[in-house]
Amino acid sequence: MKRAEAFQEFFDGMRAMAPLIVAVIPIGLVFGAVAVSKGLSSLEATLMSTLVFAGGSQFVAMDIWTHPASWGALAFSALLVNIRHVLMSASIGTKMPAFSGPAKYAAMLLLADEVWAMAEVRAGQTRLTPAWYAGLAVPFYCVWVLASLAGAAAGAFLGDPKAIGLDFAFPAVFTVLVMGFWKGRDTGAVLAASATAAVLAHQFLPGVWYIAAGAAAGVAATLVTRRRQEACA
Repeated sequence: MKRAEAFQEFFDGMRAMAPLIVAVIPIGLVFGAVAVSKGLSSLEATLMSTLVFAGGSQFVAMDIWTHPASWGALAFSALLVNIRHVLMSASIGTKMPAFSGPAKYAAMLLLADEVWAMAEVRAGQTRLTPAWYAGLAVPFYCVWVLASLAGAAAGAFLGDPKAIGLDFAFPAVFTVLVMGFWKGRDTGAVLAASATAAVLAHQFLPGVWYIAAGAAAGVAATLVTRRRQEACA
């Protein structure tokens, strides 16, 4: 691919990702503010976003953060929250024939729910290229880190994120992502199964098992609906 074409694809990817890049700013601000309220410095909060780059597990880590920190509990919670990345990477990895081995591994390091969703949509329409994927992932990553830094720096002034509605940014973004994959009643059945399992697990099990329960129920429901479709075909 020529350099001019690569730059064009990068900017096309960035343009496609722009609404979600804007949407992740308040989430990053909230994380930074929450992190400093738990005793982390602005540098520590920013390094966490830089090195971990997993909003869900970062928020869970802050929920269970203690002094001194329980590293075993933090690691296990992060594993449960991010286990979905195994499925996401397996799915998008089959759609990367244009990626070299190193490029594919680099792409997985920047994989996030929003990046995965947009890449899946793109792969369903046309060829997924490294330049277009970079246009999705690199600006998204940079904005997440910078928003975390800004939130940590302004944490004392933001106060409780719930008081100004910033805590709603997280569910709002994921609602939009889910609607982008809507394919009728079968999608609704998968979402209902996942939501029901997650709510029940959250009610009766400690910790973040509700995330694993919701994911497992969603996968099971998907298998059931797929087999039913094949039987009817």
